[in-house]
Formats: sequence, C-alpha cells, structure tokens
Amino acid sequence: MSAKPKVAFFSFTGCEGCQLAVLELEPVLLDILGAVDIVSFREAMTEHSEDYEIAFVEGSISTPHDVEEVQHIRQRAGLVVAIGACACSGGLNALKNRRGMDDVLQTVYGSSGSWFETIPARPVSAVVPVDLELPGCPMDGNEFVWAVKSLLRGEMPKLPQIPVCVECRLKGNVCVLAHKGKHCQGPITIAGCGAICPSHGGHCVGCRGYLAHPERDAHMEILQEHGLTVDEVRAQYSLFNTYSEMAREAAS
Repeated sequence: MSAKPKVAFFSFTGCEGCQLAVLELEPVLLDILGAVDIVSFREAMTEHSEDYEIAFVEGSISTPHDVEEVQHIRQRAGLVVAIGACACSGGLNALKNRRGMDDVLQTVYGSSGSWFETIPARPVSAVVPVDLELPGCPMDGNEFVWAVKSLLRGEMPKLPQIPVCVECRLKGNVCVLAHKGKHCQGPITIAGCGAICPSHGGHCVGCRGYLAHPERDAHMEILQEHGLTVDEVRAQYSLFNTYSEMAREAAS
C-alpha cells in the first residue's frame, strides 16, 4: 500500500446512510483526508477514478448489474471493506427474499415490473471476497475511524466477538430485556455500537449481525417467555438478517 493510499466509496442497494456517517465525522475528517487520497465518493464529490487501492462498499447486491459492478471493484481494489448492515448481511433489503422476485417487482412497479431486473438481496461477501466488514445501520463512525487507522498501519482490524449486552453492562444500563419487557437482540448481536439503542430507551434489533456462536435457543426461550410466538421471534431475527436466517433454515 502506498504512503497515501487511494480510496473509493461505492454504493449499491441502500440509503447511503453509511457514507453520510463518514461525512458527519467533522472533528477527524480533515485528518482522514490528510492520510488518504479519496478518488471516488458520490455523496461528496463529482470526480471519479478507477485507480484505487481501498474500496469501501455500501449497500446490498440486488441486481445483475450490482453483481458485475462489485466484481469489477474487487478486481481493481487491493482491499474491499463492506460498510453497514446492507453490505455486511443483506440488511433490510433481504426481507424481499422470502417472496418471489416477480411478486416483488409487481408490488413495487405494478404493470411496469417487467422493465426491471432484480435478484434476491445478498451481502457483498456472497458475491466477492471481502477483507473487512463494518456492520451496523448505519455503521458506527468511531469504528470506521479505528478501522481506517488500523489499515493505514498495515493492520487488519478484528471486530469483538462479544454481545451488545456487555456494552450495556459497561454503561450501567438497565436490561431492557429482563426488566423492561422489550424484545432485545443484544444477547446474540455483535457489540461495537456502544449499545446505542438500549442506551436511548430502545432495544437492540440485530443490525450488526449475530455472534459466530450465539445462544439462540436460550434467547428464543426468553423471548417466548416475554410473550412472543416462535414465528414472531423468527420475524425479529429476520429484520436485518434474513439472508443468513434463510441460509440457516435451508441447512437445517
């Protein structure tokens, strides 16, 4: 990697909220700009270059054109970093995967559905090798800065394999699952967001994806004790993680 690597940002099916999260890093953005050469970034500039070393990719892959484009990016980039839930897990876009694609096109476009092409939404890693994933909806800005600093030092960051519950404990939060009756997915979701949703009166919805070895059975039992049916629990799991949930169902 060169002394000042060339960086490009790309967006597929998604809201581009993760690119906005980068632009909102005002206190450190100038430092980042001083350390890298951003050659493509649709949210911030009109210039575009095909010469880049690190590609940050946002959004799920949900059209044949997306597949071709992300393969092209992978061929040109030395490092590919998936940013945000859509790119890392398929995100909310993958909810359509439980319906036929013809049905999806009819619902969205009506009689004009035949004009468009769509495929089941999938994470970037389902199409090309990914070197690093920074999950979340949107991704955490502080985690992005940490990852960029690590990459510039020649180090590959590793996400913690601990649940969001650990961060809740560290912040002194009252457990929203045990004491507030909310259907929290913190026990099985990868930490790194600072437990932002439970800390502000909400509950974890699993946008950062699940631990490598989550205690799913125990978690499902707890949610059922709080009044959810098995189907309702599975619907909770599928909110941000339909792609992996369908893969798990197919394998079982």
